[in-house]
Amino acid sequence: MKELDASEIRDYVRERYGALAAQSDNAGCCRPAKSPNQKNGCGCGGGDAATTYAEKLGYSADDIAGVPEGADLGLGCGNPLALASIKPGETVLDLGSGAGFDCLLAARQLQGTGRVIGVDMAPPMITKARHNAAKAGFANVEFRLGEIEHLPVADGSVDLIISNCVINLSPEKSQVYREAYRVLKLGGRLAIADVVATQPVPEKLRHKLAAIGACVAGAALVHDVKAMLLAAGFARVDVRPRENSRRIVAEWTEWKDVADFVVSAYVTAYK
Repeated sequence: MKELDASEIRDYVRERYGALAAQSDNAGCCRPAKSPNQKNGCGCGGGDAATTYAEKLGYSADDIAGVPEGADLGLGCGNPLALASIKPGETVLDLGSGAGFDCLLAARQLQGTGRVIGVDMAPPMITKARHNAAKAGFANVEFRLGEIEHLPVADGSVDLIISNCVINLSPEKSQVYREAYRVLKLGGRLAIADVVATQPVPEKLRHKLAAIGACVAGAALVHDVKAMLLAAGFARVDVRPRENSRRIVAEWTEWKDVADFVVSAYVTAYK
């Protein structure tokens, strides 16, 4: 089976998520698909109207109401801010910031202090996020176009890095963690939500771009995530798979067995 190279994967992901950003604010990621169980494979789950997808991931109704409509595209797999313990005056960096949902929530927690930087490689996402930040009236949020493997951020300038269901999309995860370590201050921390593999991803999916883009085929094994973080220099590394996420993961793609080997996880580490 043909191996996919890094540039091919990156170009596919950029195009896929740029197209999602170009949708109207009301289109969302979790719109109805061809069958009750088949979503559009962009990292979002279904469910009843009484509980939104964001609430299933751990966000509160107040979180959802506190950002402009269209900031949450339903592309996450957890709530990294629940791990972050943001403190006044901190500089927060979001890897793969999308339409700005987590960045704007971080800015709310900072209450006018510090700053939030979002980095995304899809120009339409940057445009959308900047529009949402302007609507929200946050002056301490900025969005930069760039790749998470090559962050447009100075060495040792960040207190906290967050990310939500993005690092799995990278074909160079070790480089992402090295970059995260580079830009963190001494004592800085990483708090991310991502998908991890609890057993090897089947060969039939590993080389499918659609499965990578759906946050399934690019998932790294739990022990590999830990090893990459430790190799990058991080200490106090903790990777916590969330077994109760399997039901949501199963709704992301037409491949119904994905939840047998992929779950959402919370990852923390310190410099």
